Amino acid sequence: MLHSMSTTPESVRLRTAAEVNEEIRDLLMKSGGRLDHEQRRRYQRLVGEWAAATPRPKSRRRPARAS
Repeated sequence: MLHSMSTTPESVRLRTAAEVNEEIRDLLMKSGGRLDHEQRRRYQRLVGEWAAATPRPKSRRRPARAS
């Protein structure tokens, strides 16, 4: 009998946007703002993670005017 194994860890903790942003800043500081190929790939991965962690702004509706 074959059992399917999940490839996704069950205890993955999503990091907050602030945590990911801190890692992005650290990467840029250590590189002096110039990223080599490997650092650029890491940066792109981090930006994607940051975007997923950042809540989308709620649309602001204007209150209805009284007639």
